[in-house]
Amino acid sequence: MTESRRPPSGCAMFGIYSGMFRRRRSNSMSSIARINGVPPATAEHEHEAEAKATSAPANQAHRKGGGVHDDSSLVHRPAKPLPGTNNGAQRAHAPASDRAVHATKAANGGARNAASAAPAAEYIGMAAELDKMILDHQRVKGTTQLVRATSGNMMLHRNLGNLNAGVPGASARNSLERNPANKPANERKATNGYAFSGLGNIVKEPRAPPASSELCRALSHRTDPEKLKEMGNEEYREGHYAEAVALYDQAIMVDPTRPAYWSNKAAALAALGRLIEAVGDCREAVRIDPSYGRAHHRLGGLYLRLGEPDKAIHHFKQSANDSTGADVSRAQSVKSRVAKCGDARKLRNWITVLQESQAAIADGADCAPQVMALQAEALVKLSRHDEADAVLGGAPRFGVDESTKFFGTVAHAYVLMIRAQVDMAAGRFEDAVATAQTACQLDPSNREIANVHRRAKVVASARLRGNDLFKASRFAEACAAYGEGLDRETGNAVLLCNRAACHARLARYEKAVEDCNGALAMRPAYSKARLRRADCNVKLERWEASLRDYQVLIQELPENEDVKKALSEVEAKLRSQRNGGIASRSQQ
Repeated sequence: MTESRRPPSGCAMFGIYSGMFRRRRSNSMSSIARINGVPPATAEHEHEAEAKATSAPANQAHRKGGGVHDDSSLVHRPAKPLPGTNNGAQRAHAPASDRAVHATKAANGGARNAASAAPAAEYIGMAAELDKMILDHQRVKGTTQLVRATSGNMMLHRNLGNLNAGVPGASARNSLERNPANKPANERKATNGYAFSGLGNIVKEPRAPPASSELCRALSHRTDPEKLKEMGNEEYREGHYAEAVALYDQAIMVDPTRPAYWSNKAAALAALGRLIEAVGDCREAVRIDPSYGRAHHRLGGLYLRLGEPDKAIHHFKQSANDSTGADVSRAQSVKSRVAKCGDARKLRNWITVLQESQAAIADGADCAPQVMALQAEALVKLSRHDEADAVLGGAPRFGVDESTKFFGTVAHAYVLMIRAQVDMAAGRFEDAVATAQTACQLDPSNREIANVHRRAKVVASARLRGNDLFKASRFAEACAAYGEGLDRETGNAVLLCNRAACHARLARYEKAVEDCNGALAMRPAYSKARLRRADCNVKLERWEASLRDYQVLIQELPENEDVKKALSEVEAKLRSQRNGGIASRSQQ
C-alpha cells in the first residue's frame, strides 16, 4: 500500500525558510538536519539528493488519496532581483545548498511557490533571531517543534499565526487546508482574513478599513492630546460628562504636564458630582502651573461648595477672574454663617441654626456635608422629620475614607451622627445603628455620638421585639415594647404608628387616634399613620374627620382601590347623616 502524504503545514514551510536562511550563511546542510530530523548531508551527497528529487514522478506528491491540493492553483509571486545584481548570474552561480532546498521540498511535498521568495542579502535581524530561538528551544525541549515569532519577542507555539498581519487574533491554520483542491481558484475565499496563497498564513493581506468613521477619528487622534482635549470639550458642551472625563484622561496619559487637561477634567468631574476628585485634579493643575488663574478660580469654587471657605478665599485671590471680588465676599459670608451656626448650636437655638445654615447653602455651600448636617439636625430638633430626611437625601454622599481624608475625622463623625438620627426618625433603625457605630469608631471620645449610638440600639431592639409580638397577636405586649422604644426616642413616628395599630386591635380607638396624631405631627406625609387614623375615626363614627383624611389620601394614593372604596363609604355615611338631620328638623 502506498503511504499517503500530508499537505505541508505552515510550521513545515516556516522550517524550510529558516533552513534556507541558515544555509545562506553556512552553505551547509546542518540546519536542514536539525529541522527535518535527518543526518546532515555532506557536499558529495548534495548532487545525489538533487538527482533523486528530480527523478521522482511529477505526480507523486499530488495523489488524490493523500489530500494534497494541486499546486497549479497556487498564486505565484515572482521573486524580485536584488538591487544591482544580474538575475541570470544569480541563478547560474546559486550555491548547491539552494538546489538541496528544492530537493528537500520536493521530497516532502512542499509548495513550489516558496522558491519564489527572494533570499536575504545578509543573515541579520529576524532570521538570526529565529535561528537562535529554534536551536535553543530544540536543545532545551528535545523536540523539533518550531516557535512562534513576533518582531520583538518569541513565544512557544505550534503555528505561525502571528506572521499573518492581516487580521489580529485570526486562526493560524494553513490556508491550504481551508481551500480544497476541487474548488476553483477564483471561488476560493479567504477565511478569518487570510489571503489564499501557496504561502498560506505567511502571506500578508491588506487590512480592511474600519467601518465606523468615529472609530477612525478616535484612532487618528489617540496620540494627539490637543485633539483629545477638543473632543472632550465637545462632549462636555453636549452634557456627556463621563465621556469628557475619559477623553481628558486620555490626553493626560499622553501629556500629563499640561494644566488645562487637569482643570477641564475637574470641571467634568464636578458636573458628575465627584467634587472631591475634582479638587484633586484642580490642585494638580495648580501645582504644574501656580500662575494658572482659571484653575485657581475653579478650585476656589469647589472649596466653597464643599464648605471650606478659608481655602476658597485663598484660591479666589490667586485668580485674575473679574468675578473674584464677589466670590470672595460669598466665601466670607459662608464662613461667618457657619460660625454663627456653631454658636447657636451650643445654645440649642435651633431656629437660628436652621436659618444660618440655609443662608450658607444659598451663598454657595450647596454640597457642604457639615452645613447640610447642621440644617438637618435643626429640623430634627424642631420635629420636622420629613424635611430633615429630604435635606440629607439630597446631600452628596462621599465615602468614609474619602471624607475623612478631606474633611477630617471629627467633622465627618458629626455628619454621620446626624445621619443616624435622621435614619431613626424615618424608621431606618438598622441603618441608624450601623451609621452611629461608624461615627463612634471615627470619634470614640465624643460622648454625644456614643449616646446616639446607644439610643439607636435600644430603639432598634424595641421595634424588632414589638414587631415579633404583634405577629404573634400579643398586642398588649407589643404595645408595651413599642412604648419602651418611645421612652428613648420621644416622638418617633414609626413607633407611634405601630403602637396605634396595637391599640386599634385592642379596640382602644381613642388612644390609637392620639398616637396617629403624634406621628403625623412629626411626619405630615406619613400615609400609613393617616390611613390608620381615618380607619379609627370610622370606628368612632367621626365621619367628617375620617373624610378629611381620606380626601388627603386619595391625592397621595390616587390608584389605591381600598382608599377609593373607603372614601365612597364615608361620603355615603355623611350624606345619610346629614339627610337624616334635615328630615328630623322638618318633622319638628
